[in-house]
Amino acid sequence: MQKADQIALIDDDAAVLDALGTYLRKCSFEVTAFANAQAFLEDVDLGHTFTCVVSDVRMPGMTGLELQQEIIGRSLRCAVILATGYGDIPTAVSAVKAGAFDFFEKPFDEERLADSIRAAAAKVNAIETEVEYIDQIRARVDQLSERQREVMILAAQGYTNKEIARKMQIGTRTVESYRAWVMERTGARNLADLIRMAMRLGMAP
Repeated sequence: MQKADQIALIDDDAAVLDALGTYLRKCSFEVTAFANAQAFLEDVDLGHTFTCVVSDVRMPGMTGLELQQEIIGRSLRCAVILATGYGDIPTAVSAVKAGAFDFFEKPFDEERLADSIRAAAAKVNAIETEVEYIDQIRARVDQLSERQREVMILAAQGYTNKEIARKMQIGTRTVESYRAWVMERTGARNLADLIRMAMRLGMAP
């Protein structure tokens, strides 16, 4: 069973937290409500993670825009959707330019907000999956010897075994052996797969 996306709902209006939280839970989201940005950050400090943050812009203390900058500064992997009852185009433009996934004016179009949260969550989850994949590849490549990594880089750049042998001043059979180890340890199914891995690690153009 797929795990529900964790949504942080931040608003100093208790009625909004209650009504919107109830609706989003009906949409199968796991919702945690916070009365202000500081309470959310304290929860994050405890190790809790969220896929998406839906925050009011105008709040006592830290504003939604300031919270967005804090999230970016902490490199938190969550999408930010901002909302305000004082909706104005300049604020919306500033939010999106600063990295907000979406911007809503109150009162909410709840269905459209839920759709936006789903799209934001899908984007975040895709990034998480890619990050995990790259970490796995890096761990595999770290198991290679220096010479094997050199063979991997040259192979990913399109050099043949004979060309690699000349560049490294070693025998072709040795290159073939190194290359076989590279394919086995990285889990690459073919050369195209190896090239994609090398590109993700910045080892090939």
